[in-house]
Amino acid sequence: MAIITRLVGVYDADGGIRGELAYLAGKVAGRHCSLCDITHSPVRRRKAWDAYVASLPVPFDVLHRNERTEDVRAATTGKEPCVVAQTDDGGIVLVVDADRLAGAADVAGLARQLDRALAEQGLQWPADSEA
Repeated sequence: MAIITRLVGVYDADGGIRGELAYLAGKVAGRHCSLCDITHSPVRRRKAWDAYVASLPVPFDVLHRNERTEDVRAATTGKEPCVVAQTDDGGIVLVVDADRLAGAADVAGLARQLDRALAEQGLQWPADSEA
């Protein structure tokens, strides 16, 4: 079983002033990013998100499309929004796709989707590997 070393969420939006303005225009037009909705309220990052990320045994970074590293870009292009796991063997595994994110609705829902996906894919948290 592969051990998770890091999680990366990829927003279906670009960062920066131009990206934020495009996202806001899209939101007004009825388009949205389900990962953005989970991690942020209309005005700032959700406290529940910060608490969840702090509780995990690995870092959980969230990136805009234009902020991804090349390896994350290769694994996620066309799949945004999504969450991938980087593993101890150097692999990147898609663990929560756009459909699962849309069904998550909130931080607790994402946590459930993530736990389910990790079990289905045979991935383990670092602490689990020591048992």
